[in-house]
Amino acid sequence: MAVTPQLIKELREMTSAGMMDCKKALEATNGNIEEAVVWLRENGLVKAAKKADRVAAEGVSFAKTNGKRGIVFEVNSETDFVSKNEKFMALIDEISEALLNSNVSDLEGALDLKLASGSSIKEACISATATIGEKIELRRVASVEGGTIAIYNHANKRIAVLLQFEGDISSEDAYDVCMHVAAMGPKYLSSDEISQDFKDQEMHIIKETTDLTGKPENIAQGILQGKLNKKLAEVTLLDQPFVKDEKQTVGKFIASKKATLKQMFRFEVGEGIEKVVTDFASEVAAQLKG
Repeated sequence: MAVTPQLIKELREMTSAGMMDCKKALEATNGNIEEAVVWLRENGLVKAAKKADRVAAEGVSFAKTNGKRGIVFEVNSETDFVSKNEKFMALIDEISEALLNSNVSDLEGALDLKLASGSSIKEACISATATIGEKIELRRVASVEGGTIAIYNHANKRIAVLLQFEGDISSEDAYDVCMHVAAMGPKYLSSDEISQDFKDQEMHIIKETTDLTGKPENIAQGILQGKLNKKLAEVTLLDQPFVKDEKQTVGKFIASKKATLKQMFRFEVGEGIEKVVTDFASEVAAQLKG
C-alpha cells in the first residue's frame, strides 16, 4: 500500500508521534496502519532506552491541592525548552490529577499509578521520551493530608512549595509563608532537623575563614558558636526573618496565628543533580571529523 500524506496524518493523530517517524513506520510496514502503531511503540521504547543514561536536570516542579490532600512533584527533561511543549505540560496536568486523586505518597507508588489514559506514569514518561525526543522522568513526589494545606507554584514552573499546618491560620497567611519558602529556600523546617554532619561541616568552614588571632579561648569559642548559630538560622525556616515583617521570625509569625507548621516541601527543578555542560561546537566538529 502506498504511503500517502493522508495516511501519515491519520497515524500522527492516533499516536502523537512526529511526522517523519510516522512516515518511517508506514514505510516499514507497507502502509499497514495497525502494524505501524506497533512499530512506533517498539521503536519508541528503543529510543527511550537509549536516552536512559542522559542527564535530565530541567523540567517542571508542580504543586496542587483539593483542600483535603496536597501533592508536589518534579518531572525532569533534558532542556528547559520542553517546559513550553504542550504535550509535556499536558502530561504534567495528567500526572497531577492522578496523584491528587490517589493515596500515593512515594516515588515507587507514583510510577506505577495509572493515568486517565490507562498507562502508568512510568509508561507515560517513556512514551513522552520517544515522542518529544528528550529523556522525561518523574524524579520525586511528596504528599500531605489533613489540616490547612497551602501551595505555591512559581511563574517559571521551576519552584513549587507544599505546606501543611495545624491550627487556625488563614489561607492568606499560609500562602504568604509558602511564598517565603519559595523565595528564601530554607533547607530545614526547624533546627531539630539539622544533622550533626551539617553542623560539623559548617563549623569547619567557619573555623577556616575566621581570624581568631589573639582571642582568648572562651571568646574564640563564643565567636565561632555565634557564627554557627547565625548560619543555622539562615537555613531553618522557623528561625528566618519573615519576608513580610522582618521584625519577627517565621516561627513567631505562625505562632501568632495559633498554628504550627507540620510539614514543608520545596521542590526546585534540578537541585542536587550534577549537570553536564556540553560543548556543542566541539561535539559537531568531532562528528564532522568522524
